[in-house]
Amino acid sequence: MLTAQALADLVARTALRDRSAFADLYQHASAKLFGVLLRILKDRAEAEDALQEVFIRVWQKAHGYSSDRASAMTWMITIARNHAIDRLRQRREVTSGLDAAETVADSAPTPEAEAIATSERARIDTCLDELEADKAGAVRSAYIEGWSYQELADRYSVPVNTMRTWLRRSLLKLRDCLSL
Repeated sequence: MLTAQALADLVARTALRDRSAFADLYQHASAKLFGVLLRILKDRAEAEDALQEVFIRVWQKAHGYSSDRASAMTWMITIARNHAIDRLRQRREVTSGLDAAETVADSAPTPEAEAIATSERARIDTCLDELEADKAGAVRSAYIEGWSYQELADRYSVPVNTMRTWLRRSLLKLRDCLSL
């Protein structure tokens, strides 16, 4: 695994359209991003497709990355998470009026993916448990279930800007906890 600075350097070189840096970035970050996508999408094939789209976005948006705001991995995870949530919302819109399918393919993760996901889930759950219950619930709803700020604000009876502040501060606390 590369250091945070080495990943940031690869993103910076990718912004300059360095294809070898981009290939190295893919090699070192794809497994982690695939895990994030698989956890949210719960479908291996869709997560694989989404991973390719995420790296296209990384290529296109590398010039906008700033190491002052977040680590390179955090930046890429954010892109992956947002892309997965967009896919979930799209899926909801498409299937909302359809009857349930007669047969559904087994989308269970492989044992290896399950072991990795369990380990990461335990770390995240431990850090979420350190947050206040309502803030942890808001984080889960926003970043795992794909709820909008407005939906969360309505659910917790707070203004939208307050919800944004809750989520921002909670994510900062989670980042600090996960970086230990």
